[in-house]
Amino acid sequence: MTANGAYQTLYKVIVLYILSRVDEPLTRTQISDFMLERDYTDYLTLQTVFAQLSENGLIAEKKAHNRTLLMLTDEGNATLSMFASELTDEIRRDIDSYLKSHAKALKQACSITADYHKTAGGSYAANLAIRERRDTLLSLTLSLPDEELARNICDNWTSRHEEIYALLMDKLM
Repeated sequence: MTANGAYQTLYKVIVLYILSRVDEPLTRTQISDFMLERDYTDYLTLQTVFAQLSENGLIAEKKAHNRTLLMLTDEGNATLSMFASELTDEIRRDIDSYLKSHAKALKQACSITADYHKTAGGSYAANLAIRERRDTLLSLTLSLPDEELARNICDNWTSRHEEIYALLMDKLM
């Protein structure tokens, strides 16, 4: 294996390890932030790593609004078990420390979702949700007449979800 191949294997194992340590899916950006802040690799190499992990079925990707959520698959978990020795204790500590110090921001980014799509009838449906771990606290689907309104609703949901959830709970209780 070439040095470049060995590094790419290490980067893949790091991504798999990160995904194995969280309860919620993470975005490409969240993982990239960790890898790039610590100069593990560059952006283009990391995009290649994401693509290869996805193509090989080691991670699953789910498109949501303007981001891609990444989840570890069973095959990815099995692969991580085989290659876990590639990670030094220092890298593991670095990852665990990062995940711990950024836990709230990582969780919030993935537990608040907003996505929209065009319906068969030509209108748009905005799907808004708040999740905590594997439980859905609130799921709301709004039928809207046009894409711009659907996009605005999704954008507002991500910035004002706490206020909206509190208002709903207040009115319903």
